[in-house]
Amino acid sequence: MATTAKSQSSTSSRAKPAPAKAKARSGRTRRSGSRDPLAVQLLKQDHRDVEKMFDEYEQLDKGADKQALFNRIALALKVHTALEEEIFYPEERGDVEDDMLDEAYVEHDGAKKLIAEIEGMQPDEEFYDAKVKVLGEYIKHHVKEEEQPGGIFSQAKKGEEDLNEMGERLKERKAELMAEMGGTAH
Repeated sequence: MATTAKSQSSTSSRAKPAPAKAKARSGRTRRSGSRDPLAVQLLKQDHRDVEKMFDEYEQLDKGADKQALFNRIALALKVHTALEEEIFYPEERGDVEDDMLDEAYVEHDGAKKLIAEIEGMQPDEEFYDAKVKVLGEYIKHHVKEEEQPGGIFSQAKKGEEDLNEMGERLKERKAELMAEMGGTAH
């Protein structure tokens, strides 16, 4: 019995290097690993940043503070949606289910319309806070669909695109968009 356990142990230890060799051959980040490719890391970081801003917004009382923070939220969302619509979604078409990408574009459109409505308001107006809250919930839903197992990001990670190279392009474009729109990239 000890011999069987030993042979199983040595067999399983020989099997472990295979994924590393597969990674080296493909030149792609192993998708089942704990580290996402750069494009997904960057988009997820944008999600976390916006989530934090929506949480901060809930704690504010002064109209000027609310408006200033909403302006930051709006800028972050405009840049993020542009990155996804200009680079990520078009390049992932074929690797990600068409229905999922189509829904993502429609969700972006709805968010843009709500952002424009809020930008045309003052924080003391009726429904300002409610619209910011609904926008936050809308974004939370969208993020869940992108990040959940089987969602856009997991499908993209299984696809043919080099998501690390795409991440470099996303970083460059984000810096350009932030400069155009008056913000700073981080």
